[in-house]
This record gives sequence, structure tokens and C-alpha cells, in this order.
Amino acid sequence: MNTTKIKELTDVLEKLNKHGVSDELRKEALEIVSDINPIELSIAEQNLIEKGMNPQDLRHLCDIHMEVLKDELDKIKTKIKPGHVVDTFIIEHEKILGFLTELEEINSRIQKSDNYDSCAKEFDSLKTVIDNILDAEKHHLREEQVLFSEMEERKITGPTRIMRMEHDDLRGKKKSLKAIAENASKSEFKEVKEKVDDTSKYIVFNLRDHIFKENYILYPTAIEAIKDNEIWDDMKSRCDEIGYCSFTPKE
Repeated sequence: MNTTKIKELTDVLEKLNKHGVSDELRKEALEIVSDINPIELSIAEQNLIEKGMNPQDLRHLCDIHMEVLKDELDKIKTKIKPGHVVDTFIIEHEKILGFLTELEEINSRIQKSDNYDSCAKEFDSLKTVIDNILDAEKHHLREEQVLFSEMEERKITGPTRIMRMEHDDLRGKKKSLKAIAENASKSEFKEVKEKVDDTSKYIVFNLRDHIFKENYILYPTAIEAIKDNEIWDDMKSRCDEIGYCSFTPKE
């Protein structure tokens, strides 16, 4: 493990958080990140949290290392077999991303409507898609109770702390959107439209961002950190006990 690189990246991320993104800092960060593995990246983030940085602030630094991690998902897939814990998570992410596209399109149509009656069907569609998104709860539970726990046992706590925080935040937003959709016919339409727009956009943006970070940072870190296939087999059994989403493909 390259402790010098970790320190360099920690310093740059700290500067980014303090001073904002400049071309010079971005270039410096990219040069370091391009030559650092996911575990070292996670440790750098963890160092910042231990120094007192709010995990919330770290979420906005992710775009720096996203730029050099775009092919990471393909690399992961070459390291795991179908049915592997992480393989299932990635497939579920693809389904969730599809639901987010649907949500975006439904919201767009609702925003073009002038009254509830003219888009009542869209609200039915909204209820369906938000139920699908809420149905991802077992996906999140498997991550939290199995994958995150194993990572935390290996002292990788920074990324999992951020992901748990985002899960909690998004749970509330998803439930809120469901309530808005269910009560739309009884509320003032202009206000409903605004709430649907704000909440939908929040969920779409933040859940896409969350999935990106898990796919490109968290999962590679997990695969790098957990080398023993027997542990992965045990994790799979624990995932099976928790259960899967209605949209998880059958093996």
C-alpha cells in the first residue's frame, strides 16, 4: 500500500474541500488518483473523516476520481462470476437506473400538465415507479448488513459510512415522494407539481450519483479487500437469507 500516495491524495482532497475545485487542484488530484487503487482511495477519504471532515462534504469530491474510474466496472466483471454478491448488486443497479429514467420521464410529463385530471394516469405511473424504487430496500439491506459489515471488519469505514448516510437520506425522500403521489388528488395541484419536481429530481440525481460511487469505488474496494472465496460464499448465503428485490433476475 502506497502511504505516500494516500497522504498526497488526502492533502489534495482537503484542499479541494477547503478552496473548491480549481483546474490546478483537479489536475493534481487526477494525477494521483490515476495511479492509486480503490483501497488507497478509500483510506484517503477515511483520513479526512477522521480529521473531522463531514462525510456529507466528501460526496461532492467524487467527481475527481470518477474521471479515471470509468472502465472500473468492466474490470470488476472480469474478476467475478455470475451470481457473485457484487455481480447481483451491479445487475440490480442497472434495473434501478432504469426506474430512475422512468421517474424522470413521468415527472417531465407531470410538469407539462395544468391540472390533476389531465395527468391522473401519470400519477398512477408515478406510484408504480416509486414502488419499484422502494422495492430496492433489500438491495440496500444486503449491502449494509453483509458487504459493508465485511468491509468495516477490515477497517474500511469511510466509504461505507458515506453510503449508509446516503441510504438513510434517500429512504426518506423515496417515502416522501410516495406520500405526495398518493395524496396528489386531494392537494393543490401547483404545490403538488412543485413537490413532485423537487423530490423526483433529488432522488434521480442523488441515487444515480450513489450508484456510480458504489459501482466505481465501493465495489472495487470490496473485491480488492476481500480475497477469500469462502468469505464471498458465506456472504452470498447471508444475502440469500435477507432476500432479493422483485426485479432481481433469477439465477
